[in-house]
Formats: sequence, C-alpha cells, structure tokens
Amino acid sequence: MKLYRFLTGQDDSAFCHRITDALNKGWELQGPPTYAYNSETRLMMAGQAVIKDVPGKDYTPDMKLSEQ
Repeated sequence: MKLYRFLTGQDDSAFCHRITDALNKGWELQGPPTYAYNSETRLMMAGQAVIKDVPGKDYTPDMKLSEQ
C-alpha cells in the first residue's frame, strides 16, 4: 500500500518538527515544499507532501494515516 499525506502549518519550528517526525516514521518527501502568505494572520504557511510504502496492508478510507 502506498500512502500520501500533505502536511500544512505555520512556517515555524513546530512545522519542521512535524516533518522531521514523519521522516523518522518512514515517510519520504514528495516534491518541494510550498509556501503561501496568509494575509489575515500575516503569517507564512508551509506545506509538504510525504509518501510511505507499507507492505502487507490494504488501504481503507477510515485509517489514520499519521499512525501508519
């Protein structure tokens, strides 16, 4: 099974820690990060796609991807 997640958040150290946590749980970066300015909050937002191969399991829509 191949899994996909798109992690988003304020471009700060907490976001970097979320990406680092995902990488250490076997997720891999998929493409470059993306950035956008939120004019309402006046903050830069970041997003990063990650993928993971999980052999021997079948995908179901109700699974929590972050726990795989």
